[in-house]
Amino acid sequence: MEFRHLVSFITIAEELHFGRAAQRLHLTQPSLSAQLQKLEKSLGVQLVARNSHEVRLTPAGREFESQARQIVAQLDRAAQAAKATAEGRAGSLSIGYNLPASRHVLPEALTRMTERHPDIVVSLWEKRTGPQLAALADGSLDVALVYGHPSTADFRYRRLLHRVPLVAVVGRRHRWADRPGVPFAELQSQDCVLFAREQCPAMYDTILRSAAETRISLNVTHSADDPGATAHMVSVRPLVGFASLPRAISMGMGVPGSSSVAVKLFDPVPTLDLHAVWRADEPNPAVALFLECVESAQLDDVRALSA
Repeated sequence: MEFRHLVSFITIAEELHFGRAAQRLHLTQPSLSAQLQKLEKSLGVQLVARNSHEVRLTPAGREFESQARQIVAQLDRAAQAAKATAEGRAGSLSIGYNLPASRHVLPEALTRMTERHPDIVVSLWEKRTGPQLAALADGSLDVALVYGHPSTADFRYRRLLHRVPLVAVVGRRHRWADRPGVPFAELQSQDCVLFAREQCPAMYDTILRSAAETRISLNVTHSADDPGATAHMVSVRPLVGFASLPRAISMGMGVPGSSSVAVKLFDPVPTLDLHAVWRADEPNPAVALFLECVESAQLDDVRALSA
């Protein structure tokens, strides 16, 4: 069964006249008759009855006409959807993000995406930098909003206009708990808890780079997978951990009743830049549309600040 045979049959059903149907399809009547015969042979039933006076559909033909119209309509919708997706007007987009991106990048960018490209379905996934980049590599994410940027040629990236400071995390009974800030060099005398580098390479490297700038070596005695685990560990041991300031605020560090406190670091202040990252061979046109929305939102922010 061929698609063109379905179209020819539907045209015959509408015209009930082979001459007019053939003219609409730009076919000769013998060619149209041959297509109908092939269709009926493939189905094993007669769809059209005709004599010298009339052309009519058989009961099987009437039932088949309804089904054939649905098939043709569905194929047309599929073609239109494919074309819209290829042009970036429809389709899907999977975005990974971290906490600062959820507060400072996504709200305005997603508002613009909804306004400009309402037929693109967006999925959101909160992950740390390492898992985001892994998901980007295996194709389960289209865009990653992360700290830092990868050095591999497999990815492209764009720095976003938002810088995130890091803070020290200590327990309520730690001697730093009541201090408003601590010079980074004082970490020399502290036992530290740190996460594995693959969880967030940019944050890990920033912490060690700040240590190198102050000519100290961090004494990492414990490891933790995430800021939540870090907060638990420092609450029961005299350790110093690290977190981004937005994460510390979101976890309520320092509020009455909390078991951990965020302490500012300075000389130097370790900071991280947010980046949008995507695959170098990205075939999804919705990625470029999302990046345009991110850029326009940030430009508006800059104009508002300078006004």
